[in-house]
Amino acid sequence: MILRKYMALIGIGSAKIDLILENEIYMPGELVKGYFLVKGGTIEQQLKRIECDLVMTMDNNEEKDEEVIDSVTIFTSKLIESDTTNQVPFTFRLPESMHPALSASYRFKSRLSFKQGVESLDHDVIQILAESV
Repeated sequence: MILRKYMALIGIGSAKIDLILENEIYMPGELVKGYFLVKGGTIEQQLKRIECDLVMTMDNNEEKDEEVIDSVTIFTSKLIESDTTNQVPFTFRLPESMHPALSASYRFKSRLSFKQGVESLDHDVIQILAESV
């Protein structure tokens, strides 16, 4: 049991997060709906918060620039039991100012932060369409 606890502290067998979205293609200003799927690891872990950033990546030939457009944080002290699955609802209003661009891509970057242990990360790419005229 002690070995499993220390392995979870360094990220092996710790709880995982997966953002499940209803769609992958959105319009500027649209409401994004889904849920965080939190899967317990080999031991129980005390959750501190769930963070989710909307990130824009610009591909400028030789380098990629990342910009966090907006963030959502859910503070919690929920105990994630080992080998369990939990769902946490997710809604996010995309900014009206978002526009599709050939050199830009958008993604949600989700993180589980624990009282002890390594953060769990997830990335979900979305596509932004131009508004119809």
